[in-house]
Amino acid sequence: MYKQMSEELLTFIKKSPSCFHAVRVLGEMLKDAGFQELKECEAWDLQPNGKYFTTRNNSSIIAFSIGKELDDYHFQITASHSDSPTFKIKENAELKGKGGYIQLNTEGYGGMICSSWMDRPLSIAGRVLVKEGNTIVSKLIAFDKDLVLIPNVAIHMQRNVNDGMAFNKQVDMLPLFSAGECEEGDFARLIAEELGCAPEDICGSDLFLVNRNEPCVWGMKEEFISSAKLDDLQCAFTSLKAMLQANNPHAVNVYACFDNEEVGSGTKQGALSTFMSDVLARINDNLGFGGEELRRAIAKSFMVSCDNAHAVHPNHPEKTDATNCTYMNQGIVIKYSANQKYTTDGISSAVFSDLCKRAGVPVQYFANRSDMVGGSTLGNLSNQHVSLHTVDIGLPQLAMHSAYETAGIKDTAYMVQALTTFYNTNLHITDSDMIEVQE
Repeated sequence: MYKQMSEELLTFIKKSPSCFHAVRVLGEMLKDAGFQELKECEAWDLQPNGKYFTTRNNSSIIAFSIGKELDDYHFQITASHSDSPTFKIKENAELKGKGGYIQLNTEGYGGMICSSWMDRPLSIAGRVLVKEGNTIVSKLIAFDKDLVLIPNVAIHMQRNVNDGMAFNKQVDMLPLFSAGECEEGDFARLIAEELGCAPEDICGSDLFLVNRNEPCVWGMKEEFISSAKLDDLQCAFTSLKAMLQANNPHAVNVYACFDNEEVGSGTKQGALSTFMSDVLARINDNLGFGGEELRRAIAKSFMVSCDNAHAVHPNHPEKTDATNCTYMNQGIVIKYSANQKYTTDGISSAVFSDLCKRAGVPVQYFANRSDMVGGSTLGNLSNQHVSLHTVDIGLPQLAMHSAYETAGIKDTAYMVQALTTFYNTNLHITDSDMIEVQE
């Protein structure tokens, strides 16, 4: 069970070299499960017992299934994110250097571990905007080919490299595209040829570097998985798998996967946008409810913010808290932060830990060392537009924000089990700190 679920995850990640590809694959999974796609700019006609999804920017997606009875109208939500740290290719991409070198001009997207991107084959993926007549069309692109590489400086020319390096993204992290065989304009021609259009028909793009190393299961006892983008495609995949195999006739189950978490979520398609509140309001309107019913439904709702967590590092256990630290293959992580970088509080933690117990899934707790500042995630940002009970959870992993991350083989299945139980279990909220877990 553990290996099969992890291999499904790794196949999904391999099909998702960019946030746009990830959302396309998630949409295909939803369509295969009978969900109807809705466009934000068109009228919606929703029905009880219906299953629907919509996208924004083709990089964020929200799906929902409406309960057949809907006798306890509220929302049970999971939220994850589709993006990962990488390097974005600038519009005027080619940089000509000495000896015929051509590099690609890039900028960092998110807080990556720069050194992990060096000396490995990289490719390019994303979306390109192409003019077809009077219409500008968005097309996805992903090269199944090694195209660039970011070379390190030899130790003979940089003797202090093992003493710690501060990388300059405009100098040290530019990928090499050609040693002299390519000519000016070849990068644009490469993109156009792949899309079957003329270079002059390309109007814009969102292109990123992609790690080409194959995802894998590894270890003598096959305890580990390693891949690009485990943060946060592992949670995006497991939360959707859970929703697809769950059924809650009493409420509305909601799945959200937002873009731009790694750069603050402050975009039209990020967790800090109105995307979630817009969708919930349209569901409410289509079901014939008014503003009062929507506010009551949100007050009775619960969200699980799913974004991976830090496992104890075998070489540096001192980097984690003494008692609130987590390990791979030992279950789901409930994340706490006194400064509210995570939304977990006593009531949301109690509810989710009880759900995990019902699911037969082990639970761990994480908090940063008190002298170290941690990152933030989706829950507290989304709550600025839709305020509801929220717990922040994740799966333990090593080397978060590396080009190649590592997690435990059991935890993918644990997450699916726990979130399936969450979606299947009706959470009946009657007060700010009174939640009845109904079978």
